[in-house]
Amino acid sequence: MPSEGAPLPAATGRRRMDRDDLLMRAGIGLLIGWLLLTLLLPLWWLLSKSFHNQNGEFVGLANYLHYFATPALSASVWNSLFIAFVTTAIVLPLAFVYAYALQRSCMRFKGLFQALALIPILAPSLLPAISFIYLFGNQGLLKSWLMGASIYGPLGIVMSQVFYCFPHALMILVAALSMADARLYEAADTLGASRTRVFTSVTLPGAKYGLISAGFVVFTLVITDFGIAKVIGGRFNVLATDIFKQVIGQQNFEMGAVVGFVLLIPAVVAFAADRIFQRRQVALLSARAVPLVPKPEPARDWGLFAFCAVVGGLILGVLAMAGWASIVTRWPYNLAPTLANYAFSEFDTDGWAAYWNSVKLALWTAGVGTLVIFSGSYLLEKTRAFAFGRALAQFMAMLPMAVPGLVLGLAYIFFFNARGNPFGFIYGTMAILVVNSLTHFYTVSHLTASTALKQLDAEFEAVSASLKVSLLRTLRRVTLPICLPAVLDISVYLFVNAMTTVSAVIFLYSTDTKLASVSIVNMDEAGFTAAAAAMAMTIVATSAAVKVAHVLLTRRIDRSTQAWRKR
Repeated sequence: MPSEGAPLPAATGRRRMDRDDLLMRAGIGLLIGWLLLTLLLPLWWLLSKSFHNQNGEFVGLANYLHYFATPALSASVWNSLFIAFVTTAIVLPLAFVYAYALQRSCMRFKGLFQALALIPILAPSLLPAISFIYLFGNQGLLKSWLMGASIYGPLGIVMSQVFYCFPHALMILVAALSMADARLYEAADTLGASRTRVFTSVTLPGAKYGLISAGFVVFTLVITDFGIAKVIGGRFNVLATDIFKQVIGQQNFEMGAVVGFVLLIPAVVAFAADRIFQRRQVALLSARAVPLVPKPEPARDWGLFAFCAVVGGLILGVLAMAGWASIVTRWPYNLAPTLANYAFSEFDTDGWAAYWNSVKLALWTAGVGTLVIFSGSYLLEKTRAFAFGRALAQFMAMLPMAVPGLVLGLAYIFFFNARGNPFGFIYGTMAILVVNSLTHFYTVSHLTASTALKQLDAEFEAVSASLKVSLLRTLRRVTLPICLPAVLDISVYLFVNAMTTVSAVIFLYSTDTKLASVSIVNMDEAGFTAAAAAMAMTIVATSAAVKVAHVLLTRRIDRSTQAWRKR
């Protein structure tokens, strides 16, 4: 028998290539079927329900007309847009200066400041809302600082959203500012341009598309978030809370479908605009570019250090407030520390079971999701057959980013609970939560895998084909080891987001699959805010532990399998 990798007879080679081609086509077909089943069909089902009344009778646009004719409901649209625009206007300058400090200065402790800025990603969105209630609420520690203003409403929502969205904008802007050609700055110095002129003529244009993308991301996150508005919004209604009230409070699923599609419109518009602007982006670094290395400037560096210290300190302070609230005996009357708030069975019927359900969900989502997403990305990036199918799958893979979690969860209620659906058996089980979470967070993970795979030269597959080695063997022995850091990034991303999400699962849990994030909402509604803070801190601790393990494991993998990149 020929040894592995040795040339095979022509007929055997053709059969293997035909088999690989069939496998790739079948895989792309399965990917399209998966996205059709978990995304497009549920959304279509949701749309159809918005044209029916509670008796199942077709009423056309009557539900939409009723929604916009009701002042209390239609006001939520403008409230949501107002909060989204204000938050975006605050977050972008803060994140840009912070990113500029990390990338374009020589200040000290950059690693520490970057770690502090990413803390909110590890926490559910409800955590900052709970912290600000303890700080500025009716019995808040710093209530007098608001000079009579109420934290329950737009002020509290905006403050909490700034905390929650800041790291998402920061990561985009750090990437945008990391790409700069030193020759442009040298030319500006030679021409005697002032620092202000250099900033407005070179720095800002170079980061323009990063700013635009960060703005759309923040806008979408704010307008689709449910947890913050639910906890600290008071009587200030937004679209996300309107859906919850219609579905859970009034059991009016058809009107909930209407609000869901109203919420979907600004998210889709923002997503489409972001895609259009990204297509206009040109390469900022050419093959002849000289990487920009910042030079020490004491005044600038210390000024940016002070700014980062303030912002990082505020982020840490919000987290610390939630941590302190979780161990206080009875706020504000007895501040003695206690772990009684972590006895969740005293405040919620599910107790610690909700937390372990979240861990189970996160593990399943990370495991199954990484396999599905990386395999799908490999099929789309490493085959040239079935061009139409690949283009369709690539388009569908980008759509989940535009769909709010609440809308997707509501769509799943209609679709998987529909009579005659052969997949209805997963409704009310952990499986539907895994499928929902995987679909909701699909796009970012897909982009991560695609980026890693695009870095591999097509010659790997060409050489394998010439040696008559199957694509599966090439995937196992070459592609996967090289892309292992990206695979770990995808797994951790899915795990953390599955642990912290609330909007995507608030409609889908059952008595046996209640999650920690849902438990936070329920305990806060029942007045057990300290216990809610304790559960939020438990999620933060779990996410942080996984992230630390990921960093350590990635360093070890870099030393053992990625050394070739440094040659």
